[in-house]
Amino acid sequence: MTSAIEAIVAAYVQTNQLDALLDLRAHREQLAASIRDRSDFNFGVLLGQLEEDIDAIMTGIRRLRATADAQAEDKS
Repeated sequence: MTSAIEAIVAAYVQTNQLDALLDLRAHREQLAASIRDRSDFNFGVLLGQLEEDIDAIMTGIRRLRATADAQAEDKS
């Protein structure tokens, strides 16, 4: 089953929205950083989910960049 973030990333890749993916990654990284230093609760599960989200987003970013690089090569 596809996770929600994977579906979102797939939609952004399909519509060639690299900036949206970069913003999404920055947001997830900011969330992770804001809870990483907290000591009042164990946020291990949430941090794990955020890392999985970031990995999925990075996969989408790499796909878009590879497509852009291939298109640039074809034009030259």
